[in-house]
Amino acid sequence: MTPAPTTQPPAAPATPAQPAAPATTTAPATPAASATTTAPATPASAPAAAPILPTLPTEPTAPTAATRTTIKPVDLRGILKYVPRFKDQIFIIALDGSIIADENFGNLLVDIAVLRSLGIKPVLVHGIGKQLRELSEQRNIPITDIIGTGVADAATLDLAIRATSRVSHLILEGLTQNAIKCAITNAIHAIPLGILHGIDHQYTGKVDRIDTGFLTTLIEKDITPIVSPIGFGPDGKALRINSDLLAAELAEALRASKILYLSPSAGLVIKNELRRDIAATALAAILEKTPDHLTPVMRSKAANAIRAIGTGTPRVHLIDGRDADSLLNEIFSNEGVGTLIYGNDYQQIRRAKRSDVRAIHNLLRGAVRREELIYRTQQAIEKNIDQFYVFEIDESLIGCVSLYFYPDKPQLAEIGSLYVMPTHQARGIGRKLVDYACLKAKDHGAETAVALSTQSYSFFVATMAFEETTKQILPEARLKLYEVSGRNPKVLVKPL
Repeated sequence: MTPAPTTQPPAAPATPAQPAAPATTTAPATPAASATTTAPATPASAPAAAPILPTLPTEPTAPTAATRTTIKPVDLRGILKYVPRFKDQIFIIALDGSIIADENFGNLLVDIAVLRSLGIKPVLVHGIGKQLRELSEQRNIPITDIIGTGVADAATLDLAIRATSRVSHLILEGLTQNAIKCAITNAIHAIPLGILHGIDHQYTGKVDRIDTGFLTTLIEKDITPIVSPIGFGPDGKALRINSDLLAAELAEALRASKILYLSPSAGLVIKNELRRDIAATALAAILEKTPDHLTPVMRSKAANAIRAIGTGTPRVHLIDGRDADSLLNEIFSNEGVGTLIYGNDYQQIRRAKRSDVRAIHNLLRGAVRREELIYRTQQAIEKNIDQFYVFEIDESLIGCVSLYFYPDKPQLAEIGSLYVMPTHQARGIGRKLVDYACLKAKDHGAETAVALSTQSYSFFVATMAFEETTKQILPEARLKLYEVSGRNPKVLVKPL
């Protein structure tokens, strides 16, 4: 593991900071006969025939994540810290059709029951790609689209409705077995996609509006909504909708705090590299300039993740739904197991508060033991808390940096106490913290940023474009502290 970028913290004292009634099918909380009627797929095996439709794109084997996070009973204290943060929040959980057919589906339903027990309010959206293809092959009926964005002719829509009925019933049945009240809804009002580039998309639809009052009523009554990729037009007739897009639309309408896409992929793979997190702006640039760096299946989720973040959803997670405990490990651990897509690069950085003192002290202890930073007591950190900025993920501190302004040399600003947890290194967090500190220093009127480093010289020079200078650049009081410390750190500068 590459050492976390760190700098010697400034030892000078702090200066004050500047200033109609919808129809539903509801499952009871105890296992009982379902109130829905489904059209089961014909059980006969598919007759030998030429391929009906080009093979549905599938994910290649994703690179193995660097570290596998597994929640154990001893981690309960760590899990419990998330409970008050996530309580009463709405999570949109989007399940690919292939995940519903996977042997891990039963475990996912148990995990959803766990979320419910902790006060989280899940809304389930499902796809039908795998089931639609199977029905097409079993019945030898050609179809024109699988994922819900192309042309859906009458035969395709008919099979999509049948596949939806079957998948929704499987979810309904599984949640009932876990004593969760749930309802299959007709809350999605759609209109035809129409003619695009001269092509009539027939029965493919797009979301016109979402009956949020209906869904909110269900949620408030502890009933988990099940939303299928079928919407209903102004005439009440069905239209096929892409489930990834539907999840993004639901997140906006319900003001959800997360979307969790569960698919047969470890996360977002870009040029054969698994990305653990990425900013929506960076992902949008990749989709625009080099879309072939993403697999076809992931392009849909990436595009709709960007859409969701642009309309106010703070976090979108891409998770491998085939792995046991992946859902809980992604939500209840700092590291996660999939890919996190988030908003602008600095939205996770904020000024430290007094309530952060202990967390900052604990965060810096590792660097102190390795003599990367000077030891500071909690009292010293609290006294100078206005100097600190922290990087957080789901309200857990992952890194920090301090910014100090010299009273007798206001054109300089010193960046110190830079540290990132080892589990989150090599993700660009150190760069973001230093960039943010430089922006704040410039806003304050400083012209040059200074960093004193004993072990992170290469990071500041190669990554952050600092240059080495002499210690004489330091104000007199700071120079005396420099000499007394005996640490002999390199003095690095960067014009702002």
